[in-house]
Amino acid sequence: MCFYFVVINLSQGLMAANNAVGIDKEQVFGMAETEMEYRVELFNRLAKTCFSKCVDKRYKENELNMGENSCIDRCVSKYWQVNSMIGQLLSAGGRPPPM
Repeated sequence: MCFYFVVINLSQGLMAANNAVGIDKEQVFGMAETEMEYRVELFNRLAKTCFSKCVDKRYKENELNMGENSCIDRCVSKYWQVNSMIGQLLSAGGRPPPM
């Protein structure tokens, strides 16, 4: 049910943005579905990468310790920063963003 709600919100936003271009509803839902698949895959890669890098394989405690929390926080921050930079490069046609 939550996925449906997100897809509807994404598709409504895409329809509003692309209404002038003449994209039909089916194309908008397809784009929203592709976007959701991308976001889920991105989250899964982020979780797998940061977990394997930061969490000790031998669980000694029920919860993350301070070092693991700190490592995960830095890992996630860097992951989103790099993802944002790549998105900017792709949207700029491969040109580096201004610093």
